[in-house]
This record gives sequence, structure tokens and C-alpha cells, in this order.
Amino acid sequence: MAVYGLPKTLTSFYKTNIEYITKHAVDPDKWKFEDSTEGPHHYINLDHYGSKPFDVLPKYWKEAVKKYTEDTLNKYGTLPYEVIYWENKLTDAFKKKDLKMILRASATIGHYVADAHVPLHTITNYDGQLTNQKGIHRLWETAIPEAFGGNYKHINGGAVYLKDPATAIWNILKETYPLAQTVLADEKELSGHYSDEEKYLPTKNTSGKRKYTEKYISAYNNLLNGMVEKQLRASAIDVASFWYTAWVNGGQPDLSQLKMKTKN
Repeated sequence: MAVYGLPKTLTSFYKTNIEYITKHAVDPDKWKFEDSTEGPHHYINLDHYGSKPFDVLPKYWKEAVKKYTEDTLNKYGTLPYEVIYWENKLTDAFKKKDLKMILRASATIGHYVADAHVPLHTITNYDGQLTNQKGIHRLWETAIPEAFGGNYKHINGGAVYLKDPATAIWNILKETYPLAQTVLADEKELSGHYSDEEKYLPTKNTSGKRKYTEKYISAYNNLLNGMVEKQLRASAIDVASFWYTAWVNGGQPDLSQLKMKTKN
């Protein structure tokens, strides 16, 4: 979806390489199985930092390490700092006209920016494990999009130049974080009106986890008032904006010169 949010100057390049970006957008999730340090890049437990986390957390990594230590930051998540890191990588790749890194960094930053739009990626109770709602992460992030994603509207334009990408990712989190309580509260309320037989299918998925019924998924989606679609659409626009900003800051190179179409 992010490709369709780009200005015309970039649309052709990203459409040409959409297969690669789509395939490799999931790479950061795969890295978690190979690299024990990858997990924290996908979330930040903002509630760990008190009632006003955005007032106390430094915007940049070095300042955050000085204040909280690297061990503490890794324990409670480093998502915004990872976005800033990859935005710099992408900008540098555009400056060098390094096609391979442009595509890799585009796919990677897209993943992390999308993670920043998932409310449960911003709190300690990320899967409802602390409130007897285990499985809610998959319900919000996977079950609802799989059930209704085919009807989601594609965006048409929307990318903007980000004067300060670091501020931009923190502002995204400011919008996402308050939604986490709604995500949990609405599911808790809904669950009270459903028996386990009405809530779960008798079969489990390949990981041995319970699968939700279509009725329950639909009811939860309605209760959330389309939150998942709204977050996905916002995510697509924001991903496009980070790409566009990196291209501008990278000197606005003529990408038509990069002829090789990368698939692998």
C-alpha cells in the first residue's frame, strides 16, 4: 500500500521493485529467529517509563543510552531508535545510488514503521498476558486484516516530506500508544458476552494456538470502529513519507538509471 502513497517521482521505481520489497518486508521478523538482539527492535514498552513517557525518553539513541543504559533500553524495546537508524541507512543508500541497499533499507524501515502503528507494540501487556487476554495480539494484527483486508481501500497519494524523521516516528507513537487501552478494554468487554465455544474454533493453528471464530473477529472489528484499517492506512502513508524523505535528503537521485530489477 505504501507504494501507492508516493509522489510520481518515486512511484515508478518502487512499483518496478514492489515484488522485492513485499517479499523482504517480513525479513525483520525472520531475523528474530537468527539474532537474539532483534526482538526489541519491534516494540517499545512506553508504560515502563511512567505516566508521561514522551517527556522523559530522549529522542535519540546516544542520549537514551546515557540516561537509561543500553541494557534497559533493549529490555523494554528500541523501536523508534531502529526507525531512525534505518532512515539514515536509506538516505545514505540514495546518496550512493546503491540499489541493493535502497531496496533492503526500504523494506526494513517499512516493517518497523508499520510496527509503530500497532498499539500492542507500545505496552508491556503486548499480548494480553497480564489481563487474561492472551492471543489478542494475533487477533488484532492478523485475524482482522485477514478477514477484512480484501475490502480495505488503497491509498492514493499522501506522502509528505518529514522535516525531522526522528520527531515524526515519536509523533506516530504518541498517536498509537493511547489506542492500546482501547484495544484491551474493548476485547475484555466483548469477551464477557461470548462463551469459549462462540469465541474459538475447535481446531488450532499450526503453532497450537486457538483460532477465533468469524463471528468474534467481526464483532471485535466492529467494536474497534475500523481501527485496524485506519492504522494500516496511516502506516502506509507514513512508510511512503519516510521513503520520500530519505530520497529528498539523499539528493533526489534519478532512479531511472538504476535499471536492475532485484527479486531476491
